[in-house]
Amino acid sequence: MSDTPTTPEERHRERMQRKKALVDRKIARATLDRGVLVVNTGTGKGKSSSGFGMLARALGHGLRCGVVQFIKGTFSTGEEAFFRRVGGELLDYRVMGEGFTWETQDRARDVAAAQVAWAEAARMLADPCYGFVLLDELNIALARRYVALEDVLAALAARPPRQHAVVTGRGAPDALLEAADTVTEMRLVKHAFQAGIKAQKGIEL
Repeated sequence: MSDTPTTPEERHRERMQRKKALVDRKIARATLDRGVLVVNTGTGKGKSSSGFGMLARALGHGLRCGVVQFIKGTFSTGEEAFFRRVGGELLDYRVMGEGFTWETQDRARDVAAAQVAWAEAARMLADPCYGFVLLDELNIALARRYVALEDVLAALAARPPRQHAVVTGRGAPDALLEAADTVTEMRLVKHAFQAGIKAQKGIEL
């Protein structure tokens, strides 16, 4: 009798067995256990949303978390309201921005706000009490040279070994992408705003 699978179910089972063996080998090789640096960039929607999803996971595991938002600041968001409500003593949430640069129209003011935000972020990155730090829209501050890239890279490299850091925003510099453990680039395919739909609570706000 032939051992070759003959039914769709048997063929599927054989494929899944091969896949499981491959995945198991990869898992067995992943032996490092340390904090990771994640960078979410690109022109598409979802960079901050992904960061806040990871924040929810970290809080769910009981990690002390810090959030610094570099650009947003002039309007309330659902994530801020939610995480302030549920984060409790495990969450240090700092909204440090002055709003979008086309609204402020004042570079000196934007730079000053970013420098204050970076000082707070650097404090968190140096503190082993924080298991997870989200630096939301830091990439924009870097791209506009509001914050020195070398300072950011040094602080990220020197952070406590078990601390995870997530940096979001479009235009991530190449040196930050190189330093990161995980990089995701969001690609814009279609956006409701292009069709004249204003920002919606629960989606953009």
